[in-house]
Amino acid sequence: MPAELTAELIVDGLLPADPRLSPDGRHVAFAVAPVGQREEGRKSAIWLASTDGAAPPRRLTAGLANDTMPRWSPDGAWLFFLSDRAERDRAQLQRLPLAGGEAEALTDWRGGITAFAPVPGGRTVALLAADPPGDEDERRERERDDAQVWGERWPQQRLRVFDLETCAVRTIDGLGDRHLAAMAPSPDGTRIAAVTWPNPELDNRAFPSPLHLVDTASGEAREVCTLPTGGDNLTWDRDGRNIAYIARAVEGGASGNGLFVVDLEVGTPRRLVPELPACPAALCREGGSDILVAVASGLDTMIARLDSVAGTLTELSRARGDLLAPTVSGDGAIVAALHSTPDEPLNVWVGPPAGPLARRTDLQPALREVAWGPQERLAWAAPDGLALDGLLILPPGRGRADGPFALVTLVHGGPYGRFTDGFQLGWAPSGQWLAAAGYAVFLPNPRGGMGHGHDFAARVAGRVGLEDWGDIVAGITVLIAEGVADPSRLGIGGWSQGGFMTAWAVGQDPPGAPPRFRCGVMGAGVSDWGMMVAESDVPAFEAGLGGSTGWEGPGPHPHDRVSPASFVHRVKTPVLILHGERDERVPVGQARYFARGLRRYGVPHELVVYPREPHGLRERAHQLDALRRTRAWFDRWLGVPGRGEERTTGRGAGDRPGD
Repeated sequence: MPAELTAELIVDGLLPADPRLSPDGRHVAFAVAPVGQREEGRKSAIWLASTDGAAPPRRLTAGLANDTMPRWSPDGAWLFFLSDRAERDRAQLQRLPLAGGEAEALTDWRGGITAFAPVPGGRTVALLAADPPGDEDERRERERDDAQVWGERWPQQRLRVFDLETCAVRTIDGLGDRHLAAMAPSPDGTRIAAVTWPNPELDNRAFPSPLHLVDTASGEAREVCTLPTGGDNLTWDRDGRNIAYIARAVEGGASGNGLFVVDLEVGTPRRLVPELPACPAALCREGGSDILVAVASGLDTMIARLDSVAGTLTELSRARGDLLAPTVSGDGAIVAALHSTPDEPLNVWVGPPAGPLARRTDLQPALREVAWGPQERLAWAAPDGLALDGLLILPPGRGRADGPFALVTLVHGGPYGRFTDGFQLGWAPSGQWLAAAGYAVFLPNPRGGMGHGHDFAARVAGRVGLEDWGDIVAGITVLIAEGVADPSRLGIGGWSQGGFMTAWAVGQDPPGAPPRFRCGVMGAGVSDWGMMVAESDVPAFEAGLGGSTGWEGPGPHPHDRVSPASFVHRVKTPVLILHGERDERVPVGQARYFARGLRRYGVPHELVVYPREPHGLRERAHQLDALRRTRAWFDRWLGVPGRGEERTTGRGAGDRPGD
């Protein structure tokens, strides 16, 4: 008898993160944390697995604090990591001997360490850390003389070098008063590549940023060039002559990722394979290995070898679904990544770059007893002929011949995200959670997302909700025509960009027409793009999606035509609105604004705000609430699957919300 899929099974599951192969490729270290956070402080442990599968994975740290970012010493004898075990939310650098023994705290930096990288040579570690508070900062806090003046007292993150022999921390002054956004030591350890911003605002990440080379010994820095769209995932080639990186293909807002390389002698960034109908997602290289690139390609991911001189990619293997956080051994013979399958959750997988990969962890064995809904790959055409893909999940034990089903469409976030042909289960509205309740679930990948190249992603710039909405409707129409979906029992939901698309969808019914959807779930969604420029932590990105800022004149503005708030007067569909109280990406005012509009027009709705939560829910109790509340909302308005057309509201089967 299959086990029941409960909300507790989902939020109490363990998820791996940040795998790192040892230099000799014999071990992979990774962090493990529960999906849901039970206490105020986050908890994570460092684990170790053998790449040949000869020994079971084992936990190296107790997981009583937030232990993250495992990184190997160049000789593979030590494992460094960050932990806030001494003071919550202030991580310090730790060192653990692989041969056995207790972890040793190496730093006691008052502001905590943000990130680090062991420097080849084995004598130093590069640190990213903000300046500690000074006497004046402490006085201001003590006396509550803490007026915030924009542009003053930025918490700038700086490059520092920790000496493993003396335990001294040396601040690199050659970068001036700039915020360090990314860094990577050279293969010989003599230089550190660094990307800096004028301040810590996240909006800087897609705008021109200087690339510096810092002399590790002297601390002197020189500017090599300006990266036109910023840069992340800095990766040296093995000769130390070129640096590859991933950045937005074009400056500012809606855009796909581009793959770039800088020849350090020439000093000019060069975009590689711009015609690639896929999207570079991550880079990795260690020791004498080649640079490997994980490339998002439709519903799958390929591993490719980068020739940084010729500027070419050579496909080595392709995996169904996603390959996250790839890492490679020093000789390039072994890769490891986070991977899932349609019926197995995320785990650590290991193998040669040419494949196949083998699973080396089993972090959620209880899920093996659950019967999963069959997952099917879909392809259809948009009204303008654009080729699209997505997934369909049916209830466990059911097939297309058992349709038509009540259909819930779930829209991914981003918009530069995607659904892959992997495990579709999580705390947010997810495919297998709803399929287990008897629903068919449609997971479309409309234009604007990842996996089909930059041009595909950039099509939504200033046009979110227009053609991308048509892509989704076209897919639903196909499923209705094929007898999979019951047109009288359609629901829609999503988180972040998916929340926006839900709010948009329920307002797109023509005046006087019955609503297309019986209900919607709007999670952390945008309702007004102009307000996003004022409140979001990435205002230029939001302006690129909405098409304007509101500063151009009295309007109407381009963003008004793509803001769900402009269409609230048309909404008849009941909407469940879920939002985190401390969301900085899509502030909670977006939810309140939409809810007030629904209240003004008498539309059934429920607004739920989760205290303390950012853009994604972290706390276990809140995740449980979101899972149960979401499914109950669909049951209420679509009819509880398996119990005919009964609804908890007692409405008749032929009634539509608003009729």
